[in-house]
Amino acid sequence: MDKESLLNELKIDREKPDETGFRPLRWFIPIALLAGAAFVFWHFRPLQQVQALTVDTTVAQAPQQLLASTESVLDATGYVIARRMATVSSKVTGKVMEVLVEEGMRVEEGQVLARLDDSVNRAQLDMEEAQVASARASVEELRVQIRQAELNLGRTRDLAASQLASQAELDRDELNLEALRARLEKTERDIEVAERALQIQRQLLEDMQIRAPFSGVVIAKAAQPGEMISPVAAGGGFTATGICTIVDMESLEVEVDVNEAYINRVYPGQNATILLNAWPDDPYEAEVIAIIPAANRNQATVRVRIGFIDRDERVMPEMGVRVAFMEDAGAAVLPETQSEAPPAGVLVPDSAIVREGGLTHVWVVTDGRINRREVELGRSAGVEALVVAGLEAGERIVNTRDLELRARLEDGLTVQIAASGTRNPIN
Repeated sequence: MDKESLLNELKIDREKPDETGFRPLRWFIPIALLAGAAFVFWHFRPLQQVQALTVDTTVAQAPQQLLASTESVLDATGYVIARRMATVSSKVTGKVMEVLVEEGMRVEEGQVLARLDDSVNRAQLDMEEAQVASARASVEELRVQIRQAELNLGRTRDLAASQLASQAELDRDELNLEALRARLEKTERDIEVAERALQIQRQLLEDMQIRAPFSGVVIAKAAQPGEMISPVAAGGGFTATGICTIVDMESLEVEVDVNEAYINRVYPGQNATILLNAWPDDPYEAEVIAIIPAANRNQATVRVRIGFIDRDERVMPEMGVRVAFMEDAGAAVLPETQSEAPPAGVLVPDSAIVREGGLTHVWVVTDGRINRREVELGRSAGVEALVVAGLEAGERIVNTRDLELRARLEDGLTVQIAASGTRNPIN
């Protein structure tokens, strides 16, 4: 083979297809798209991290010697109830003309709450007054007639004494006078009946103005002007049965159901602590009013009434509460509660403890992130829980009383600590 043939074999044929099938442009487009997506993801990821969840936190604290005299012997849940609460209605069926109250308004005993249509009652009152006036006029007429009959009887007696009038004429005048006196007495009784009917009609007219039975706060308004109102359900659902509902805020107390197995730990006059679910970090002093002497066989519980010692406007009817029955410092200490030194472990609010499937854990905040940590609980200490293992004093944990917030927590989540005294915002 000559040199020319060898050189021809070394030449590259541009028109011959590539046997490997490699096309650089075909792979360049997908690689560029992947690189762009990765850039966008890493570029906007810090913005997502900035929107951290705001949480309310507390610091685990070591228990003090004072704990032994303030720990509870029993915890229970219940509700705030009002001993004096009434839905105010009318005594008769009528049309509402005016409603003078709104929800949240404070009313005094006897204050007018609403007015009903009293046009018919006023007309009946006028008629009763006219009947009384007519009866009184009849009395005056009878008195004149009686006076005339007395004069006639006197003349007849004089004539009978002179033998100028018969005995029959004398008897007739005497009987006529007695009849007039009887009619007078009956008419006077009719006046009494008419006056009492007049009083009833005045009361019916007064009942058209619905008044507050006691001082309190209006919590519900059930009727509007133009509606029909009745003390009983009527009208096929188109008739209201009340004007409004009033609650005497001074009668607020708490009712809880205590398991009958632990009712021996509760007694009247016992000190207690009430904690509203809405403000779990601000307890109220209270004491046991009474233990209802009847058990619920279906739930195996006994109802207990607890009264507030100090109360403010935040306490409202039907609020959920938690009650801690305190151990009497002067009473004999049960064997399991005797302690010479503060118990081991740390104290945290019970609202920070999460109980799921028989296990308990807390969410610990470290460097702006939260981590789930299993803990072991000891005895309850009123509205606080004693953690004997899994947590150390000084560690910051999340208050998880908000169930919606609790469901959003996860390991490694970036969080922002709320200012002191603020509630958990849900974004």
